[in-house]
Amino acid sequence: MTSSAGIPADRAPLRLGWFSTGRGEGSRGLLAAALDAIDSGRLNARIEFVFVNRERGQHEGTDRYMDLVESRHIPLVTLSSQRFRTQHGRRPWAELRGLFDEAALELLRPYTVDVSVTAGYMLIAPVMCRHFIMVNLHPALPGGPVGMIDQVIWELIRTRAHESGVMIHVATEELDLGPVVAYCRFPLTGPRYEAAWSEAGDRTIEELQAGPGEDLLLFQKIRVAGVERERPLLVAALAAIGDGRIDLNAAGRAVALDLTAEIEPGLVRG
Repeated sequence: MTSSAGIPADRAPLRLGWFSTGRGEGSRGLLAAALDAIDSGRLNARIEFVFVNRERGQHEGTDRYMDLVESRHIPLVTLSSQRFRTQHGRRPWAELRGLFDEAALELLRPYTVDVSVTAGYMLIAPVMCRHFIMVNLHPALPGGPVGMIDQVIWELIRTRAHESGVMIHVATEELDLGPVVAYCRFPLTGPRYEAAWSEAGDRTIEELQAGPGEDLLLFQKIRVAGVERERPLLVAALAAIGDGRIDLNAAGRAVALDLTAEIEPGLVRG
């Protein structure tokens, strides 16, 4: 098993590992977007394996995700984190993360990849990210809010942010704090947002959460703006890794690549 960010000079296909829990359409959509880009030639890459931390029958969405993987004849490697915890006496997951990673790594030993993608992978992988170079999507700009997407959006609203974005960073043991390698940005002001900010008014976050909650128009607009950029950003960033514009060996030392101008023209406006 090899983890290397050194892409051959003749630009051989980028060898990808892919990690996901596969529970929803977002996870499936990210994988499908990468496969579509590979099929069309926009992404010179090959997915060597997909690892899922569930097994068939545990979740309907994950079963559909596995159907997609197997329909493309991609090696599917599964290890149920739920079953793993049960087999270890239901100990706190914080005590089991490292052991689970080690068990997963044994299953992945036959595969060699240049970089791995975590796309809807709902586990922190402290040992895994020391063996693979792993990149992860996060729904904020570099230096922006951390946490799950709902936490990020509420923080953007609380601070009345003028812009947000989506970034791709190297996964580390520090959640959402690994070196950023690429990002895109979008405004939270202007005609598209005037009515939404007006509806939110001067209410506090606590009032908004207790009232409309995630049905708040502003919350929904920010969510949609971020989600619609995730797939094209991921594809563009992987292509940039493959063609050498992003050097993962220099992550944290090189300036992150702003891909806004590259992906914005392809977005479908409602």
